Amino acid sequence: MSEFNLKENHLKGQTSPYLLQHLYNPVDWYPWGPEALDKAKTENKPLLISIGYSACHWCHVMEKESFEDHEVARLMNDHFVCIKVDREERPDIDHLYMNAVQLISQRGGWPLNCFALPDGRPFWGATYFPRDQWKSILIRIHELFVHQHSDLEEQAEKLTEGLAQNSILPLTDKKDKGFSADVTNKMARGISQNIDMNEGGTMGAPKFPLPAVFEFLLHYHQQNPQAKDAAKAVELTLTKMAMGGIYDQAGGGFARYSVDENWKVPHFEKMLYDNAQLISLYAKAYKTNPLQIYRQVVEESIAFVKRELTSPSGTFYSALDADSEGEEGKFYVWTEKQFHEVLGKEAPLAIEYFNVGGKGFWEKGNSILLLNKTDEAFAREWSMQPEMVRNKAASWKKILLKEREKRIRPGLDNKVLVSWNGLMIEALAEAYSAFGNHQWKDDAAKAADNILRLAMQPDGRLYHTLNDDKPAVDGFLEDYACMIKALIKLGTHKEEYLLSAKKMMEYTLENFSSEKTNMFSFSSAKGEQLVAPYFDFQDNVIPSANSIMARNLFYMGHLFENHDWIDRSRQMLTDVAQQMENYGSWTANWGILWLHHQKEFFTLAVCGNNAAETTDDILSNYLPDILACSSFSEKTQIPLLKNRFVKGKTLVYPCTSTECLPPVATSHETLKILTS
Repeated sequence: MSEFNLKENHLKGQTSPYLLQHLYNPVDWYPWGPEALDKAKTENKPLLISIGYSACHWCHVMEKESFEDHEVARLMNDHFVCIKVDREERPDIDHLYMNAVQLISQRGGWPLNCFALPDGRPFWGATYFPRDQWKSILIRIHELFVHQHSDLEEQAEKLTEGLAQNSILPLTDKKDKGFSADVTNKMARGISQNIDMNEGGTMGAPKFPLPAVFEFLLHYHQQNPQAKDAAKAVELTLTKMAMGGIYDQAGGGFARYSVDENWKVPHFEKMLYDNAQLISLYAKAYKTNPLQIYRQVVEESIAFVKRELTSPSGTFYSALDADSEGEEGKFYVWTEKQFHEVLGKEAPLAIEYFNVGGKGFWEKGNSILLLNKTDEAFAREWSMQPEMVRNKAASWKKILLKEREKRIRPGLDNKVLVSWNGLMIEALAEAYSAFGNHQWKDDAAKAADNILRLAMQPDGRLYHTLNDDKPAVDGFLEDYACMIKALIKLGTHKEEYLLSAKKMMEYTLENFSSEKTNMFSFSSAKGEQLVAPYFDFQDNVIPSANSIMARNLFYMGHLFENHDWIDRSRQMLTDVAQQMENYGSWTANWGILWLHHQKEFFTLAVCGNNAAETTDDILSNYLPDILACSSFSEKTQIPLLKNRFVKGKTLVYPCTSTECLPPVATSHETLKILTS
């Protein structure tokens, strides 16, 4: 790196690993904030807002090609105020400019490069460009800003109006007319038509996991056993993903997506949010279909998170980079020669098992480890018992993982995001309920306790990030939504978590509500207000914050017997009904809430000395339309549990929305009621 490159820009002092990756770029990057925005207004320069994240391969490519280039840097510095944004640290800014680019070009991704007037209103943007094309764009945008400024003003005004209109589901006079099965039937049909029934997942490439879609299908099949296609789609997808290159066969955990339709070649970055949601999904799927491969995925993926994404305080880091030593995937791929060197006489069989040099062959003589057959099929082919195959595979993985640790590792993004930690806490609690591993429940509690201690204020206000256990950035709706949902799950056995969730819910209702819509704003009324509001209601790889919050209102309303919360949830769901019928894959999490209304939804108050054990026994079954809460003490602040403790007995009180049934004493009796 030249002497010119060693000069620090205005990113000095930032804590985001992604921003610090650009600290020595010759581009004079600023973080988002008053200094950069005031400079743009004072010097009458357009903003160039470049958004990415630390694990993004193409972000690194554009940095190397353009942002480290002196000539490109001079163009950017002379004509623009350049702002670098970590999309994970500031999702509000990312949503604003990503939505703008999608309105302009009907596509988006990262790196995201958006040009805006000095006041922040966007007028044009796109994603990755090679160096020479990027130079031409910079020159053209500068010319337009100088010579056709009024045209850009008009474009920015129209675009900002469009952003505000597209984001809001306005208040309507729609009445709650009940929740017809026609809506979820139509959703299921629409989703099923887009399922790749050969390889699983949605049709085409690239192929993303989309956990909420398959959780909806799992739940839908439970209510509609005749919907065999839904069950087949879930089993096929989860099995194919677990066998594919998208899954780290040596170390556990999933990459962000597959670039092909066969789950073979991953985009090698590994994100906490993907792994958290997939752990939850595989654990739920195991309850209804106890396949060994589901258990294996849960156990190995949790082991991966504990080994590589867990902080000393027990909270969880954000991501691992796709690249190491400047090459995408180098850390994860293997050659036949390496297998022979590491595994010795076991190498030939391991090569067949992991398809090294065969189906797994990729490029430069390297292979991506993947499975072409289930362990049972492989055992039949090689005249072995399935258990022997599993034991051998476990031994090979242990050796490969130990050898891989000698390699130069991909970069770690050590931000602790409250929202993604909520997803992981929920995942550990869900895995505990499926498999009974108490260590997972303890790990979930440890992470939750630290988030509550470090990132929550006494009034329920949350921060969005922790860096070295120091809170930063005001919390967004996704932080409240994901943490409340996690605390509801953990609160099954410990009401203190439910009381913390209640504080967060009350803070959300007060500070994120709008007079224009039943949806919650993505940003707090007390936080920074960008040029257009954003109301997140479309589910994606992560469900929308509003769909999660609508489910939270439903659950919390039952726990605290708060009918206003249940009514708000119902109204939110009613408002999104049309989108659900037309865009099932993008409203799958709303669909799960709709399913709660289609079948009798039960709350279970479990009280007595053996309440925890009885509750665990019940919840080890797949029962998506119940909400359980337990206590071994008669002193409680949870309305659902009050006046239900009988000394010397453990009783289960099953209640619907209209009646409470007589209490029963065993999990067996409870299950008979729930499944009758």
